[in-house]
Amino acid sequence: MIEIEELYKYYGGRRAVGPLSARIEKGEIVGLLGLNGAGKTTTLRVLACDLLPTSGTVRVGGYDVVERPHEVRGKVGYLPDRPPLYDDMTVEEYLAYAARLKRVGKNDVARRVAEVEEMTELGKVKNQLVGTLSHGYRQRLGIAQAIVHRPELVVLDEPIGGLDPLQIVEMRGLVRGLRGEHTVIVSSHILHEISETCDRIFVIQNGEILWSGREADLSSQVEQGMRIRVTVRVAGSDGAGALARATALAGAVPGVSSVEPRDAAESGEGIASIEVLAASDVRDALCRALVAGDAGVLEVSRLRDLETTFRALLEEGAPS
Repeated sequence: MIEIEELYKYYGGRRAVGPLSARIEKGEIVGLLGLNGAGKTTTLRVLACDLLPTSGTVRVGGYDVVERPHEVRGKVGYLPDRPPLYDDMTVEEYLAYAARLKRVGKNDVARRVAEVEEMTELGKVKNQLVGTLSHGYRQRLGIAQAIVHRPELVVLDEPIGGLDPLQIVEMRGLVRGLRGEHTVIVSSHILHEISETCDRIFVIQNGEILWSGREADLSSQVEQGMRIRVTVRVAGSDGAGALARATALAGAVPGVSSVEPRDAAESGEGIASIEVLAASDVRDALCRALVAGDAGVLEVSRLRDLETTFRALLEEGAPS
């Protein structure tokens, strides 16, 4: 669907992007993850034909963005970080206007507007002036205008920016709902939101793809192991005795490299919590060893500190 080969973009003498190469398949949701200034927005603008590359090749749906920009724009729906809205129009008037600009057939405009209003849950504000909408509804309207012409590729630049927690959850569901019918590229500097929404992640630093893959692969490759939180209860022991017992049992499990005490996850006699670092997934062996040693397992969970993982990747470079 999207092929990027040795893309470079310069602003004067400053390199904003490049070298950047990637392939994105039809129907995927891909996240561009990077700190502010990493090159995410410039990359999205090139894909949306809002900017032309300085060098390299970018193809969307088989069309080159330099040789066939008009065809590419017809295949792309773009939500920039500031949605291109007209405050003096109603929601419905604005969507109809956007549909006509994007060459939706005259007889299909009303139907497509109604469809995207339903998809983005804008129906109850369709007669409201755009200028009176909340930030959350303005973001929804921005996505609606981006998909009103049924584009093959949807490009979303920081769609959760400025949203409250409830609106973020709603926006996450809206973006996930685009999967399949559309190929979607989402940019963010928030790792958790990218991992919750996307099939794959491209980590960008200084205009280059530092790493690409699934979030689970990112954690395992960068951390080089697994961290596991365990809470146990040892009958007849106080907290210190339970902690010592759990530490000894866990430390004897093959593959465990370290065991650290943690604040007990719940209150009660003989309850203790530990954090285990292992080279692989030892949760089943760990539970068997604890139970065999008369330590009842109350909780076991894998810890994924995604933000720490992201920082480690940016500091250390791409994993081998």
